[in-house]
Amino acid sequence: MIEIIPAIDIIDGKCVRLSKGDYDSKKIYNENPVEVAKEFEDHGIRRLHVVDLDGAASHHIVNYRVLEKITSQTSLIVDFGGGVKSDDDLRIAFECGAQMITGGSIAVKQPELFSHWLDLYGADKIILGADAKDKKIAVNGWKDSSTCDLFSFLDDYIAKGITKVICTDIDCDGMLQGPSIALYKEILEQHPSLYLIASGGVSKIDDIVALQEANVPAVIFGKAIYEGHIKLNDLRDFL
Repeated sequence: MIEIIPAIDIIDGKCVRLSKGDYDSKKIYNENPVEVAKEFEDHGIRRLHVVDLDGAASHHIVNYRVLEKITSQTSLIVDFGGGVKSDDDLRIAFECGAQMITGGSIAVKQPELFSHWLDLYGADKIILGADAKDKKIAVNGWKDSSTCDLFSFLDDYIAKGITKVICTDIDCDGMLQGPSIALYKEILEQHPSLYLIASGGVSKIDDIVALQEANVPAVIFGKAIYEGHIKLNDLRDFL
């Protein structure tokens, strides 16, 4: 059964969503992300993906207090990303209750540091964020593209011990037009044991079913819930 992981993206302490990572497209859905997290928990959700969008843009963790409130007021298993760029950022995130950290830009720009975290904390605690546009890795909250090929990037870190990857096709994110199933199939053909977490484009329950049929282990989505395309009660069959 595919693992269901709702997303809470945070700007100025509020629950927001972007389209294709464009900060100018910000839409606020709730002033209090803790309320959103509690509602997820009340409907049987166990996992949560929290992204500090201010942190991603500022190159250091910003909304750690929101993270702390979510983890202290719910029993959700939280993976946290956005702005984790230093040992201190990592320490703050773990101290504020994150059980896993997702690193994307840091894995591109400071591979030695990211690999050190992987060695120090283990593959259960460190998730690789592989955010791609046209199969090239994007960094800095998706504001910048790199010359790093997605598949080479994955090959390198899987060889170093990474077992969990969140892969987002930026062109799909927030567009509610369906996930990149062909891309995920291609990744899993090369790395069938990878715990691949699909992200971006989910617009309806049928998209989740299609990912499950493609043997994708987990899926992150948010906008489809916030816009009412997917009701939390509709997810019961996956929980």
